[in-house]
Amino acid sequence: MKSKIKKQNKNQVLSEDARQSQNFYQSDLILKDYFSSFIPARVIAYLDQHMEQMGAIAAQEMNKLSQLADRYPPQLNRRDAYGKEVFEIEFHPSYQDLIAIAVKSQMFHVKWDEHLQQRFGGYQHQMGFGIGFLYAMTELGVFCPLCMTDGVARLIQQFATEEDQARLLPHFSTLEPNDFYTGAMFLTEKAGGSDVGANLVSARHFKDDLYYLNGEKWFCSNANAEVIFVLARTDQNIQGTKGLSIFLVEKKLKDGSRNPMEIYRLKDKLGVRSMASAEIELTETIGQLIGEEGQGFKIMTEMINLSRLYNAVAALSGTRRAIIEAYQFLSFRNTFGKSALSHALIRDKLEELGASYVALFLLTFHTIETLDLADQGDEEAKELLRLLTPMSKKYTAQEGVYMVRESMELMGGMGYIEDTVIPRIMRDMMVLPIWEGAGNIMTLDMLRALFKSKGLSKMMAIISEEIKKIKDDYSILEKEKNELIILAKTFADLSQESLEVSAKYFFDRLCHLYKIALVIKHQHDGNIAWMKPTLNYLIRLLKKENEGIRTPLTKEEIEHLIAWKF
Repeated sequence: MKSKIKKQNKNQVLSEDARQSQNFYQSDLILKDYFSSFIPARVIAYLDQHMEQMGAIAAQEMNKLSQLADRYPPQLNRRDAYGKEVFEIEFHPSYQDLIAIAVKSQMFHVKWDEHLQQRFGGYQHQMGFGIGFLYAMTELGVFCPLCMTDGVARLIQQFATEEDQARLLPHFSTLEPNDFYTGAMFLTEKAGGSDVGANLVSARHFKDDLYYLNGEKWFCSNANAEVIFVLARTDQNIQGTKGLSIFLVEKKLKDGSRNPMEIYRLKDKLGVRSMASAEIELTETIGQLIGEEGQGFKIMTEMINLSRLYNAVAALSGTRRAIIEAYQFLSFRNTFGKSALSHALIRDKLEELGASYVALFLLTFHTIETLDLADQGDEEAKELLRLLTPMSKKYTAQEGVYMVRESMELMGGMGYIEDTVIPRIMRDMMVLPIWEGAGNIMTLDMLRALFKSKGLSKMMAIISEEIKKIKDDYSILEKEKNELIILAKTFADLSQESLEVSAKYFFDRLCHLYKIALVIKHQHDGNIAWMKPTLNYLIRLLKKENEGIRTPLTKEEIEHLIAWKF
């Protein structure tokens, strides 16, 4: 008895039996349930081993690599020892190790290998993002170049010549890191920013489908990419996005020489420090026209929309990791004479974070599933995707930043120390509401989709179908749905300013109701432990009952909601 008391009274942060997950895939009951329940067994039979491997690597060796890559960001060498301009970007060895892990994980191989495309058609995005979700739980910085790479491969497969497809696509599907090409999208300019139609970079034809590109790109993420898509204006008299064309730019020309691109400087960013973002001057840079002149922005939207979905997955992964770091910490922390999880206010906060996360998880992977359906030619899925993509991007980022901050607070001072994971996640997460279109841009994109697609009617049909499955609280859900339908009909009569502001709050409510429908849709006996408290929490918010008399979930109920075994 004496030795037991002495053990408990040691001056230490966590109890002696403290532990952390050694495999994020094995630990994550929510992720495993989703894939085993909603992905065909033949797909899981192939994917499961790769998820297992990625889960172990993300939980173990990637942690150290990510810390190093963040601590030692890339450096620009403008000239060599003899004064020759080289514009080389040097990375810490950990960066290349992280790239190699991504390549070997098969997150791209399952999407771009032609044999696997035939074998698993209709599930490639779910497969790739399943592996990528686990990767991004540890490394959000390198996940950006990986995002750009996937987008470049998508444009090449859809719009490039057969010759270029045969030459370049194997570099994206390869399992050999030394053969792997990364991609980039040089879009943003000083004058334009989110207003892409204000871009100034020019393109001058010189032979065949080749052009000289001239001008400055202001924010070039993955600046060292081998393959880049660039928007430029072939006719300066045609203003707006209608005057933009898109060009395939390769880092090296066919003769092996460097394609002229002058890197002014690397961005000194708050987060995602592991990867290189730069300001780049294009001076007679050679680019190959893709598609027709003036169709550049339309083509680029294919890459932008995929990037927005990557943004959502990144936000989801960062949020999950932060919640789990706090949850694992609290599971072995004693304060004021009892376990941290025994405190009601801590459990109340974990209920909020856990339920909000489950809802965002379903929204994101539902969007990924919809993209897979759309790529298979499903017209209804294409309509729904126009609304779901900006919705997923906006709310995962917006809510994710808040949830990471709250997770940090749950850990107290330990959560603020750079030796732990959450400060890096916090810094990395801060860019996600901004990248690929800030929240206001997402609202405007959803508004355009509202008028130009059938996405809202499809979304309302799903809501109606699902909410009828539950007897309790059906009336409040039906009332909310009908109010939103009536409100949407009034939009045509509003001034532009009133329309935009009203739309912001309309989509807040619509997204919340849709998340409730998705919880109902995906709930089954095997996941009721986290789905039921999630549904109760979301409906309580809808009823605005959070300010009344409350009873917190029990410790066991919180454990079921977080759904994390370790």
